[in-house]
Amino acid sequence: MYRFLLTPRWLALHVVVLLVIPAFVFLGQWQFGRYEERSANSDVVTRNLNAKPVPIGELVAPGQDVDHRDRYRSVTIQGSYDPAHSLLVRRRTQNSQLGFYVLTPMVTGEGQAVLVNRGWVKAGATADALPEVPPAPPGRVSVTGMLRPSETEASSGIRNRGQLPPGQVLLINIDAIGKGLPYELVGGYVSLTEQRPATSPAPEPVPPPDVGAGGGLNFAYGIQWWLFIGVAVGGWLLMIRREVKDRSAEQRAETDEAEPADQGQEQRHQAAAPSVET
Repeated sequence: MYRFLLTPRWLALHVVVLLVIPAFVFLGQWQFGRYEERSANSDVVTRNLNAKPVPIGELVAPGQDVDHRDRYRSVTIQGSYDPAHSLLVRRRTQNSQLGFYVLTPMVTGEGQAVLVNRGWVKAGATADALPEVPPAPPGRVSVTGMLRPSETEASSGIRNRGQLPPGQVLLINIDAIGKGLPYELVGGYVSLTEQRPATSPAPEPVPPPDVGAGGGLNFAYGIQWWLFIGVAVGGWLLMIRREVKDRSAEQRAETDEAEPADQGQEQRHQAAAPSVET
C-alpha cells in the first residue's frame, strides 16, 4: 500500500519537506534573536531617555567613542556656540519633509568643543537653495540633549560622497568634521532638547526615537515561522493519507468489477457441463 512513497514524485516531495523544516527552524531562531536584540536596545534607549541628565564629560571625552550603552543618554553642556564653523547635514527627514540638521560646535573649554545638532530646518524651494537657518545665540549657553555616537555609512545606512556645497555634510562623522576645526571634538554629538537661554525662532528639535514595542513583531514572526513547520508536516501527512485513501478506493472498485465477471464465468461453465442421470 505504501510503496508509492518510493516513487520519484514522492521522493522529491520528501526532500522538499526535509529541507523546509530546518529552514523554518533557522528563520524562527533568527527572528527570536532579533527580538532579543531589539528588546534589549529598546530597554537601553528608554532607560537613557528617562535618566537624569549628567555632564557630558562624565560619559565621553575627546578622541573617545560613545559607549553603546550610553546612546540617547541625557547630557548637559555649557559653553559658547561657534557659528563660523556651523554645518548643514543634508537629506534629513522630519515630519515627512526633507530638510537639514543644523550642526554647530559648542566650545566648552580651551581647545575643546562638542558638536550640537541644534535641530531641523526645512529644505529650500530648490535643491540648490539654502534653507533659512535661525542663528545660534551669542554668549554662554546651557544645553541639554541626547548623546549620539559618531555616524558612519554602516551605522546610518547613508552613503557618503564628496563634492558637496561648502558647509554641508551627509554624515555627522566626528573624525571627518574635526579635521577642519581649530579645536578637538568630543567623540560624539548631542541632539538638543533644551537650551537656556531659549531663542526664537529656532530650528525644530529632533524628536526622541520611537522605541515602540521593541522586538514584538520579530517575536510574532518567529512564532509564525515555527507554525509553518507544523503546516508543512501536517500537509505532507495529509497528502500521504489522501493518496492511501484514493488507492484503497481504486482497489475496492477493481475488486467489485472483478467479482461479477467471475460469477458470470462460473455460471457459464455450469450451463455447459453435461447432466448425469442416475
